[in-house]
Amino acid sequence: MSARLRRPDRPATEMHTINVELASSAYPVYLGRGLLLDADLWRRHLTDGKILVVSNDTVAPLYLEALKSALDGRAAEVHIIPDGERHKTVETWYGIIDTLVGMQARRDASIIALGGGVVGDMAGFAAASYMRGIRFLQAPTTLLAQVDASVGGKTGVNHIRGKNLIGAFHQPAAVVIDSATLDTLDGREFGAGLAEVVKYGAIRDATFFDWLESRAEAVAARDAGVLDHVIRRSVENKAEIVAADEREAGIRALLNFGHSFGHAIEAETGFERFLHGEAVAIGMVIAAQLSAARQLCGPGIADRLAALLGRFGLPVRIPHDLSVGGLARALELDKKALASGIRLILLRAIGDAAVDADSSEKEIMAAMLGNQSSAGGADIE
Repeated sequence: MSARLRRPDRPATEMHTINVELASSAYPVYLGRGLLLDADLWRRHLTDGKILVVSNDTVAPLYLEALKSALDGRAAEVHIIPDGERHKTVETWYGIIDTLVGMQARRDASIIALGGGVVGDMAGFAAASYMRGIRFLQAPTTLLAQVDASVGGKTGVNHIRGKNLIGAFHQPAAVVIDSATLDTLDGREFGAGLAEVVKYGAIRDATFFDWLESRAEAVAARDAGVLDHVIRRSVENKAEIVAADEREAGIRALLNFGHSFGHAIEAETGFERFLHGEAVAIGMVIAAQLSAARQLCGPGIADRLAALLGRFGLPVRIPHDLSVGGLARALELDKKALASGIRLILLRAIGDAAVDADSSEKEIMAAMLGNQSSAGGADIE
């Protein structure tokens, strides 16, 4: 068993259960410290079929043996993928499929995704496509995956010209969030997860945004009680939106706040320079600045958003060496674009966002150029 995660002498600390209620089904999201080692949880949600654990070469040395020990003696095959967004490719996905074929997995098989958002997306897409769909469970180990990527059923891989252009909706059977895994998360990854946390406050939960501002230092310091609330409230926000709009026909699009610009930044930098949350942080500020320029919200909103992101060590501006023209071209390919124009999520106020396809190319370019030349914020090297 990994020295980083020891089996508790008693059941895990208080466990919260949040149900994601979909029109056709429902699944639980469990949150607590020590849950990765809870054999009862895994027994409850695994079938009698074969098990494949998909992880990466950073997380597996820390938590793979702990997870396997909780499977109550059941054998599990393991497939390890390289760490990093640049490996979120069709080739990596095919490797998981090849392992499933090699272990002669049938439709009663289960995949457990142990890792961050890339692992969850890749394992979920393999589960969605193998034999037209098998069961999978999420065991997210990064803050970003715990508060966002593991909930909602979006799975997929990147194309060289755009993020998540290939994928499917495939809901997990359960999500097991063990907050103890955040103890080994580096500071940059932790900050990237906080970008998605801030997003929930910005688009629909002004009270939560206020709370984050008032406790930013405790959040950044990973105070256990504060962090538990951060994760729980974020998941509740995500669950409510997904329940109302599973396949992004309406309100779920609000979750893309900052993502169109963020995805363009990731694609333009080869998915190597920025973590996803870092790119989204910049994208949210651009979107807020565009909102102010179009007089959809007050001028102070973008500054307030940038200030909070900055307190979490996140970048808030486009690096000077990045081509705004290249970003504009990447935006045109973004999967959120519509025939009528680029669909963006803009702010009317903190806690009040709307889908908008009326921004002109000139207004979008002006917002990106203004963000790039503005003072404040920092690039991530």
